[in-house]
Amino acid sequence: METPSDLPKFAVLQLSGCSGCEVSLLNSDEWISNFNLVYMPLVVSTHKLPEDIEVLLVSGGVRTDEDLHNLHKGASRSKKLIAVGTCALSGGIAQIPEGHISRESYLDSSHRLRLPSMLPRAYPIDKFVHVDLYLPGCPPTPELFITALKEAENARIASIVCQECGRKKLTNMRPTSISGPRSGTPDPEICLINQGYLCLGTSTRGGCGALCTRPGHACVGCRGPANPYLNKDPEFVLDNLRRVFTRMTDIPIEEINAALASPWLSLFLGQFTDYTQDQSLPQRTKEKMI
Repeated sequence: METPSDLPKFAVLQLSGCSGCEVSLLNSDEWISNFNLVYMPLVVSTHKLPEDIEVLLVSGGVRTDEDLHNLHKGASRSKKLIAVGTCALSGGIAQIPEGHISRESYLDSSHRLRLPSMLPRAYPIDKFVHVDLYLPGCPPTPELFITALKEAENARIASIVCQECGRKKLTNMRPTSISGPRSGTPDPEICLINQGYLCLGTSTRGGCGALCTRPGHACVGCRGPANPYLNKDPEFVLDNLRRVFTRMTDIPIEEINAALASPWLSLFLGQFTDYTQDQSLPQRTKEKMI
């Protein structure tokens, strides 16, 4: 029987994020018998990142100079680096661009003492280091963590969330307005779009097991774009979503556009366009996506 010291070493580097990805990993125990966790500040009481890491999972976005320093250090000490979760792939909801009122208020605060210097906004990590594999999700499911760690080369991921959802799409049920994200009780057998919910499952990468849509919560796209929409122009992705809703509903296009731009959805939908907004970022190929 292998002892922990004989198993491949893996580490979890947390940048600016919420620790949700780390909690999701801890919800699985399969990695315990297959990998030796040598660094994870949330659970391992060490502040020293080992030198010889087989696999490094990086969660959170690059938001401070400290994040950037730790990211470069981690990348130099690992054989394989995996970007984990929404924040590592796009910067997450912590992105505050130039001129944003929240950023100005923060920089002007008299209470901002002994804190790391802020970068202009939160960045995805592949702006600064080479990434071998991308594991999108907010957070990724425990099963996807294990797939990334053990079976990435042979992973079979559903192309879109709809394939895993199982709800029926109807031709004779056409809502005329959008239902609020928390309104009503959805029929468990019928597609959420047919019921007026703004669900992005038709364009979102599968693999999550449709954990949101099956119990009745519209997909917000946390797994990012499905393969056909990787590295596409933002309008290409949005036009596809518009076509889906105009084909399946009688909701006015103005209402659809307003809903797609709503704050509660745009935080996640922004991922669909983050892949092309910054031309300095590498192309994220489908071969690298879990």
